[in-house]
Amino acid sequence: MLSVLVFRHSPTEGPGYFTTFLDRHGIPWKLVRIDAGDAVPENLNGVSGVCLMGGPMSVNDDLPWIPSVLALIRQAVASDVPLIGHCLGAQLMVKALGGSVGPNPVKEIGWGDVRITDADAARPWLGDATQPMPAFHWHGETFSLPPGSTRILESAFCANQAYVLNDRHIGLQCHVEMTPELVASWCENGAAEIAAASDSPGVQSATAIQADLSARTDRLHQLADKIYSRWIQGLRK
Repeated sequence: MLSVLVFRHSPTEGPGYFTTFLDRHGIPWKLVRIDAGDAVPENLNGVSGVCLMGGPMSVNDDLPWIPSVLALIRQAVASDVPLIGHCLGAQLMVKALGGSVGPNPVKEIGWGDVRITDADAARPWLGDATQPMPAFHWHGETFSLPPGSTRILESAFCANQAYVLNDRHIGLQCHVEMTPELVASWCENGAAEIAAASDSPGVQSATAIQADLSARTDRLHQLADKIYSRWIQGLRK
């Protein structure tokens, strides 16, 4: 089977549960370490799907690798190669596909429910869920919807939490890939950011974020399993 390309943009924002899920389903993957200087592939030969992880940078920053990643995203859509973006990854997809990325009304860090906004569009990805679902958040920016896409999730502090495009691609502002280890690492490395934004109603303390962490991530993975299970159905063989 062809491999899934997984783009890592920061050493602290690895694929987490996403590649655990791929391994469980016997799906090969290859890590492209943008943070370590790996080159962005020029084409999608031998690629079954593309996953874009998060990162502390903005898609509007003048970084040398961003144009190449945007071009690859457009190539994936044109070739029906499934895309999935987590946080920055979803924003890169938006930027590549004609949308815009800018400041969210408030910073959002910690646990917070997401709600379905379009039951019909969400059903293939989330089933018949009607109740809010727990998700993890760490972002200060938000995005407009890419042309032709449909919003399927929102949260109390961010209207556009997830969108789907062509029944094959999905962008997630929230993080469903978190593991207890990733959460602990982010809280340690992001302590200054949490402190600086402590007056935001969408920001939780590191202590609150890490409370009941194992059970919380287990529930998060129930949401991730639904999304990832749908996404892998479109992978190129």
